Order: sequence, then C-alpha cells, then structure tokens
Amino acid sequence: MEVIRQDILLGKLTPGQKLVVADLKERYNVGASPIREALVQLSWKKYIKFAPQKGCWVAPVSIEELQDLFSANKVISRELLTRAITHGDEAWELNILTAYHKLSRIDPTSDETDLSEWEQRHCDFHTAILTSEHSPVMLDIYHDIYDQIKRYRHIWVSKMRQVEDRYTDEGEHEALMKAVLARDLEQAQKIMHTHFERAVEDIKNYL
Repeated sequence: MEVIRQDILLGKLTPGQKLVVADLKERYNVGASPIREALVQLSWKKYIKFAPQKGCWVAPVSIEELQDLFSANKVISRELLTRAITHGDEAWELNILTAYHKLSRIDPTSDETDLSEWEQRHCDFHTAILTSEHSPVMLDIYHDIYDQIKRYRHIWVSKMRQVEDRYTDEGEHEALMKAVLARDLEQAQKIMHTHFERAVEDIKNYL
C-alpha cells in the first residue's frame, strides 16, 4: 500500500487517473490480491475513489476540498495547541526541539531532497507541537485530517514546479517553535494561522 500511496503523493499517479489492477501488477511486480487490498485500504484513507462496476481512480483534488480540509485542520489544531501549551512538560519541549532540528536539516526546494522524508519530518514537527496526553482522541482526528492534506501539500512542494515557485519555509517553523516553547499561545496561534493560510493560497494558485 505504501508504495502506491507515495506514488500518488509524488504525482506519479495523478488525481483522477484510472487505476487498473493489471497495469498496477506490472508496475509494482506483485500479485492481484495485494494490489486490490492496497486499493481498498487507500480508499478508506480517501486516496482512492471506487465507482461500482466501473473501477477505481486516484482521488481528485479540488479547491473546495482543500479549503474544507484546512478549515477543519485549523479548528482542531487551535484546540490541540492550547492543551499542549497548557500541559506540556520538559519531555514535550525536548521533542519539539528535536523535531524542529530534523526538519530544518532538509530543504524541500532542492532537487536532491527526498520529499517523502521531508513530509515525515514536517508531520513529526507539527505533531510534536500539538501532542498532549490530555487529547488522544482529538489527536487521532488531527492525524486523519493531516493524512488527507498530504495529497495537497505534495502539490505545494512538488519537484514538477519551477524551483522559484516551490515552497520555502520563510522562518515560520522556527518562529512557531519559539512561540510555543515560550508558552505564548496568542503568538503561536497567529503564526500557525498564517502558516495554514499561506499553504492554502499557494496550493489554490497552483490548482
């Protein structure tokens, strides 16, 4: 499943592309049963769309869904951030520092960068900031939303874009880290909101 998911995220399988089991067997050199199982699992994660008697396609992308996903993400992230800053301990702070250091070591605009690795480090950083033992259920919901947003975030950092049009950090993650560690909830919320809004506008322009 993971290799198909990564090919969707990296644009090797494009939104709206029909997926035929026979073609995928040849592409990935595996049997039909693992392919079908992977497609079903990816449909649960909304990476794949099935149509009865017609087959399946890579899930389409749209500005409407993009805005809806980020709206949901902003709402739940605000609450998670509030709880994390309120209850975060020293281990939470160290985890944020470690996650930021790892993220800052990768330049998503470079042709040499493994975007899958960047995405994982980006996810780890945001998760570290928002993680609180007081919000396990809410954190699970956040991860579900984040996983769907990945299909759009890879459009933002895609190597198919010109270098000058690719995502750049602009210091937002460092500023967010510092505000969170200073327990400055208002400033952290403001930076996170700007970060999300910039992502939405950039992806919308590309779409």
